Amino acid sequence: MAKKLYVGNLSYSSTEPGLEDLFGQYGQVVSAKIVIDRETKRSRGFGFVEMEQDDAAEAAISALDGYELDGRRLRVNEAMERERRPRRDFHRD
Repeated sequence: MAKKLYVGNLSYSSTEPGLEDLFGQYGQVVSAKIVIDRETKRSRGFGFVEMEQDDAAEAAISALDGYELDGRRLRVNEAMERERRPRRDFHRD
């Protein structure tokens, strides 16, 4: 089963293919996604990498947490499931 990893403290110059290559050294990468701000269209400084195998994900966490990429020390850990919040209704009566 695939394991999703949180990757924090990314440089604005980091790219999704770069993350895929870096994490790919530890196992099969299913996806790599950098979160982009809707208004500025710039990186928000974090992203997610999904790895095919749990042992590969654990190896990537051990090796890359604190690893320097593009001048920044990465924070890498297992992603937490996001809480579902009720949608806001901006419709005014």
